Amino acid sequence: MRIEAVAGDITVQDVDAVVNAANSSLLGGGGVDGAIHAAAGTGLLAACRELRRTTLPDGLPTGDAVATGAGRLRARWVVHTVGPDARAGQTDPALLRSCFTRSLDVAAGLGARTVAFPAVSAGVYGWSADAVAEHAVAAVRGWADTHPDGVDLVRFVLFSPRVLGTFERALAGPASGSR
Repeated sequence: MRIEAVAGDITVQDVDAVVNAANSSLLGGGGVDGAIHAAAGTGLLAACRELRRTTLPDGLPTGDAVATGAGRLRARWVVHTVGPDARAGQTDPALLRSCFTRSLDVAAGLGARTVAFPAVSAGVYGWSADAVAEHAVAAVRGWADTHPDGVDLVRFVLFSPRVLGTFERALAGPASGSR
């Protein structure tokens, strides 16, 4: 698997699946979540409402992932994951790593070969960009070690040059997924 970090807008990535840093309601929010919902159009919100009505009446648990169609995005699917909120005391790195591994499980299960991730839980959820980069890269590398044919490309799409730099440093570190 190739893993890269780029500066840009996740909503315009030409990948099979875009990962949304969602809240547990799945009904839109701010930041990446709001941008993805706005770019995808009303079909994404309708798909999320259907998930809430049927399989996820209590919302999506932190660290888990679920997929919908992608509406007007270039991607075929949106994989929604709920990152841990450090401001609310959710500081377990295993929960953060789970966002990335569960998203890859869901994407690979759909047949996605290329996946774009944001910096899940950085920003409003209070995790430092350095911690998110370290755990995200380690989680993706670890997943790739155990799923060698799962996904061809993981692209971390970061909005700010500072956050891009943290992911570039994490990617330059040891290639072992066991960090």
